[in-house]
Amino acid sequence: MLFDLLTTVETGGCSAKIPPRQLEELLKDMPLPADPRVMVDIATHDDAGVYKINDETALVITTDFFPPMVSDGYEFGLIAAANSISDVYAMSGTPLVALNIMMFPSTRIPMEVYKNILRGGLDKAREAGVSIIGGHTIDDWPPKYGLAVIGTVHPGRVITNAGVREGDELILTKPLGTGIILAGQRMKMITPLQHEHAVSLMKQLNARSAELMQKYGVRGATDITGFGLAGHALRMARGSGVTITIDMKSVPLLEGAYSLADLGCIPGAAFRNLDYTEGGTLFAGDLDYNLKMIAHDAQTSGGLLMAVSPEKSRELLKELHESGYGGAALIGKAIRKREADVVLQ
Repeated sequence: MLFDLLTTVETGGCSAKIPPRQLEELLKDMPLPADPRVMVDIATHDDAGVYKINDETALVITTDFFPPMVSDGYEFGLIAAANSISDVYAMSGTPLVALNIMMFPSTRIPMEVYKNILRGGLDKAREAGVSIIGGHTIDDWPPKYGLAVIGTVHPGRVITNAGVREGDELILTKPLGTGIILAGQRMKMITPLQHEHAVSLMKQLNARSAELMQKYGVRGATDITGFGLAGHALRMARGSGVTITIDMKSVPLLEGAYSLADLGCIPGAAFRNLDYTEGGTLFAGDLDYNLKMIAHDAQTSGGLLMAVSPEKSRELLKELHESGYGGAALIGKAIRKREADVVLQ
């Protein structure tokens, strides 16, 4: 390997996000846009902004970047691009164009490493049908990479995290545990196969999931990334005015994630996410501690959490399995609003 990117960071991927409680404090007094063409802004902490152009077209606009979570530059580029593009898919949009966002120390790491990162981003963008048309660089440490992405969606078909209805069932399209597995890799506590499986899922696009959301009339969705399943479910519940119940025994897990949590290999981001959700979450008395922490594990390029009517959930789940999301599972439902926004049981 030309250079091990993990030697540059303590925290990488979506674990490097500002803790959600601090982010809410930062944004709480920011004025919202007055332009009536703005369909989605920061009010519900959604995955991307949406701006209506006309009755047929709206733009889906997002950006995402982070420090490395894998050693190899090319794989880092693949994962970072997949993660950035996922925000457009979460809104049921079609990504079109992107700009590179790259921060790196220009003299401390071989330039070929940065070329490999860009090649990875370019290849994943091509797979998604996205044209990278420019970008921006800053001399910085540690290195960071991601994309600003623009896509389109019909204004009447936007899916947000605030569209969940009472009675909807919840499907998660990818297993949890990437943050824990990546921590285990750095501590040499996992097998190469366990690491490879986690990396392969982080590289997987959520493109087909977005198509299936439209086909089955999914009413609310979000992608599960830095704030963990519990944190993103909390925002979905609050935005939709419902309570979300999650059966943690039904949640798919990456192989090795539970045993690592049982050994105490739980990244700090999970505890920061727990600090955010505790005020709005009811934890069942018999909830397994390890599952509780896995629910708060920061995911990098995670799956989509979809809310769909019970009449359609089984068929949607079946087609997800047939489309390459073998770990997809029905994990919960939305019920009438209670005191708690989320119930983990």
